[in-house]
Amino acid sequence: MKQVSLMLSGMVLAISGVAHAADLVAGKAAFETKGCVACHGADAASSVAPMYPILAGQHEDYLKHALNAYARGARNAPASSNIRKNPIMAVQVQNLSAEDIVNISAWLATLPSDLSNKRQ
Repeated sequence: MKQVSLMLSGMVLAISGVAHAADLVAGKAAFETKGCVACHGADAASSVAPMYPILAGQHEDYLKHALNAYARGARNAPASSNIRKNPIMAVQVQNLSAEDIVNISAWLATLPSDLSNKRQ
């Protein structure tokens, strides 16, 4: 019983240490300074070319997942670890910290676009 209690306590501490609120101001700043605007546009809704996706209004968890998959692809992780390969994004994600990914994803999800969920 003691072992189970210790294990549960450890899990709670691990989860509480990972879960923190995103900094939207830092997310916007990182998006603007880390090269994202070059392809996705300053508003993240008007990409400079049709091949670059609109990011404004995307779901936050999807954006985090995608950026982390590009990072795994850049590190040549095994294909079984859910990777994305793209030569442009491979370079871009190397400039992002885990905190940048969280903050950028949260900020992009708040932006209005046709991809946004309409909340009532």
